[in-house]
Amino acid sequence: APSWPGACASHPSHDRIFHAPSLQVPGSTSIRQQGASLKTIESIQDLAPMLGQEPILSDWFTITQEQINQFAQATDDHQWIHVDPERAAQGPFGAPIAHGYLTLSISNLFLPEIVEVQGFSAGVNYGTDKVRFPSPVKVGSRIRGGAELTAVTEVKGGLQTTIVITIEIEGSAKPACVIESISRWLTD
Repeated sequence: APSWPGACASHPSHDRIFHAPSLQVPGSTSIRQQGASLKTIESIQDLAPMLGQEPILSDWFTITQEQINQFAQATDDHQWIHVDPERAAQGPFGAPIAHGYLTLSISNLFLPEIVEVQGFSAGVNYGTDKVRFPSPVKVGSRIRGGAELTAVTEVKGGLQTTIVITIEIEGSAKPACVIESISRWLTD
């Protein structure tokens, strides 16, 4: 049986696993209340108390037309709702909007503001279980990421974490993006 605080029974496909009591729509990698210091993770013992805690929030980040244009160039997605400000002003959103995948990719900008991981040889993206885009991000909007650790699993060669990252838009009731992100933290 797992020997650390908060552990539950073994999972069929993993050595040991933690689960938060519920999966809520705020989230990311670690837990730093706004204005608090960066959370440092060095071992599985550092992660157990973080499960299911209130999300830690990053700083605000402003989406610009230049960023949207650069993303359009990199992905060859030049749809007018993203890159034509005049036409987009008359469109369904009243302004150009960021690509959903641009918003998703910015989650990687927020995570280092929330958590510092030490004591592992590498950290890699393992994938996502679910990604949703409930609300568009208009040019000039300020967004930030919140992170909630929902599961920690020991796997061969390290740890696997599931973090719900919620990217919120300043002044909006709906988030821009909700990501169930899976990462691997390697020890060898």
